[in-house]
Amino acid sequence: MGLKWTESLEIAIALTMRIRYRPENRPFYRFVQWVQQLDGFDDDPAHCGEKILEAIQMAWIDEVGS
Repeated sequence: MGLKWTESLEIAIALTMRIRYRPENRPFYRFVQWVQQLDGFDDDPAHCGEKILEAIQMAWIDEVGS
């Protein structure tokens, strides 16, 4: 029997295990890749942090919503 939507803890644990062992599935990993693949993007990945990614994401959400 598979997981059901109401089994939030079990789903969270399964997602955590999947993400932990497959970094390409990490949401921020993919987001960082998308940014780095933009035409004209030229910066050191070491200069990126959670606050910068959140700022980009919030600006993106605002842009899509307008």
